[in-house]
Amino acid sequence: MLRPRHRLHPYLFLAPTLGILGTFFLFPLGLAAYRSLYRWDLLTPPRFVGLAHYERLFSSGEILRTLTITLSYAAVVVSGSMFLGLLLALAVNRKGKFVAFVRSCVFSAYVVSWVSVALLWMWLLDADAGLVGRACKALGIGEAGLLTSPSTAIYALAGVTIWKITGFSMVVFLAGRQDIPEDLYEAASLDGAGPLARFVHITWPCLRPTTAFVGTTSLIVSFQAFDIVRVMTQGGPTHSTTVFVYAIYEHVLLNLRAGRASAMVVVFFGVLLLLTLVQLWAWRMGRRSR
Repeated sequence: MLRPRHRLHPYLFLAPTLGILGTFFLFPLGLAAYRSLYRWDLLTPPRFVGLAHYERLFSSGEILRTLTITLSYAAVVVSGSMFLGLLLALAVNRKGKFVAFVRSCVFSAYVVSWVSVALLWMWLLDADAGLVGRACKALGIGEAGLLTSPSTAIYALAGVTIWKITGFSMVVFLAGRQDIPEDLYEAASLDGAGPLARFVHITWPCLRPTTAFVGTTSLIVSFQAFDIVRVMTQGGPTHSTTVFVYAIYEHVLLNLRAGRASAMVVVFFGVLLLLTLVQLWAWRMGRRSR
C-alpha cells in the first residue's frame, strides 16, 4: 500500500479542485443564503427581513407548486430516456454500416443546442402548422395545442427533452452492454436460457452501475431545465411549466426580487441534496442485496 510522504500531500492534490468548488459553488450558495434574508430589488439598498421570504414561498404554495412541476417533469424525462436508451442500445448492439448510421442519427440530437431543438419542436408541435401538433389535434390529444394546454405542456417539454438526451443514454448503455463478457451469454444459451431470461439474469444485473449513472445524469439535466422552457413556453400556460430554475430566473430578472430568488436557490439546493442522499441510500441498499 502506497503512503504519502507527508500527511498534507493528499490535501495539496485536492486543493485545486476544492478551490474551484469553493469559489464557484460554496461561496455563491453562501451568498444566496445571506441574500435570502434581505429584500432587494437590485436598485435600492437591501433591507433585512429575516425569514420572511421563506414564509412567503411556503405559505403561498409557490414552492409546492414549483416542486411538483419539476418532479413531474424529471420523472418523465428520467424514466423515458432510460427506457428508450436501453431499448435502442440493445437494438443497435451489432456490427454493420447501417447500424452505425442509426447510432449516429440517434446521438446527433444530443449535440444540437437546446435553443435549436426548442425552435424545431415549437414548429413541429404547433397546433395549426406543425406536423406533430396537427396529428395530436386530429387524435383529440391537446386540441388547443400541446404547448398551450396546461395539462399537456409540461409533458410536451419532457418529450422534447427525452428526444434530445436519449442518444446519450443509448451510447452509455451500449458501452455497458459491450463490456459484458459474451461467455456469460454463451453459457446461458447452452443451459437453455432464452432472450428474456438472458436479459433478466445477465444483462440487467450487469448494467446496474450504468443504469445508476444514466439515471443520475438524466436527473441533473431535468433539474437544470431552462433554455427549453424559456424558448417554448416562458413558464406558461398559467405557470404550468415553471420549473425551479425558470422560477428563479423570473424572480431575479423579471420581477426584480433578488431576495426571494435567493431563498428559492437555497430551497432548490436542499431538494437536490435530499434527492442525492436518497439516491445514494438506494444505491447502497441495491449493492447489499446483490
